[in-house]
Amino acid sequence: MTSRNNAQRRTRGIAVLVASILLIIGLIAWIAVAHQTASPVDFKGEGNGEEQVVEIPEGSNISALGPELEERGIVGSNKAFQAAAASDPDSDNIQPGFYRLEKEMSAESAVSALLDPNKKVTPLQVYGGATLMDINVVGGQKREGILTMIQNVTCGSEMAQGCVDVERLNHVASDADAASLGVPEWAVETVDARKGDAKRLEGLIAPGEYIIDPGATAEQILTDLITRSAEVYNSTDIASRSENVGLSPYELLVAASLVEREAPAGEFDKVARVILNRLNEPMRLEFDSTVNYGLPNVEVATTDEDRQRVTPWNTYAMDGLPQTPIASPSVEALDAMEHPADGNWLFFVTVDKDGTTVFNDTFEQHQEDTRRAIDSGVLDSQR
Repeated sequence: MTSRNNAQRRTRGIAVLVASILLIIGLIAWIAVAHQTASPVDFKGEGNGEEQVVEIPEGSNISALGPELEERGIVGSNKAFQAAAASDPDSDNIQPGFYRLEKEMSAESAVSALLDPNKKVTPLQVYGGATLMDINVVGGQKREGILTMIQNVTCGSEMAQGCVDVERLNHVASDADAASLGVPEWAVETVDARKGDAKRLEGLIAPGEYIIDPGATAEQILTDLITRSAEVYNSTDIASRSENVGLSPYELLVAASLVEREAPAGEFDKVARVILNRLNEPMRLEFDSTVNYGLPNVEVATTDEDRQRVTPWNTYAMDGLPQTPIASPSVEALDAMEHPADGNWLFFVTVDKDGTTVFNDTFEQHQEDTRRAIDSGVLDSQR
């Protein structure tokens, strides 16, 4: 009798255990289904005004961005973001780059912002001949310098608080250690010797398109630009090719910046030859572009007074090359200095407003062509 009771109790215990296990499994299944069918967490509206810059890296896509947006409080959940992206047929058109979003955006608003061109950070465009500082053109518009261009990218049109502005960039350009900024080895000594002057970095940011992080510091931005530019310049084999024309790599960069500012399209190699011929004479370069570089207001025609000003760049008032580049030289300008045209020219002048440039061996010929330039209005001063 006792054995039978024990057996019955064991049977009832097993039945209770099995029922408990089934109940637990059912509860877990119900929670999972409920979780899957519940609406994902999502914010309402277009954000709370607190700007957040996000990046879609090259080779990535919008789906990979979701977890970061949730973690940073930009969207309520990755699940809501993925659903909003999947329901928008244009989401496949979102490109890599940096975007200005806000915290606490609805998932739909976040996707819409990523599709809005005004929310995408415009890449930095550095053109051949660009300068670090702004240039005031007499009778024309101000030409924005590279530092102002960077400010436009990092600060936007409304100058966001704490953004990297020209003042911060100037401070780093003037005082930071050259090597830490990515300055190529062949330029470090010269750049460090000019500490305190932001123009020491002139020419070290190569022309090109750059996607920069507006949330980075001034030092990080300049280091990124200079490091990438050093790779561009070194790719031309500047060290060995400069030796072939009797210049140091840094001097070749300086000379290439003169080519960029002085030579019309198609004549880079001829102007490069004039530079080398004059240095070999030796005779002063006497380029108006080097006069203008040290002036607050510039124009094609410089005055006698301007040409007499002693600056680190004015080649009317000094022998040899300027102490720094006067602009950002393109690879084409570097290539022209590395492979100058054959010729005995010592002079050149643009003689008409179509850009026709004449090269001469003698000063007498040059004077005749200079008169042609004056008669055509090319060398008229507006001051």
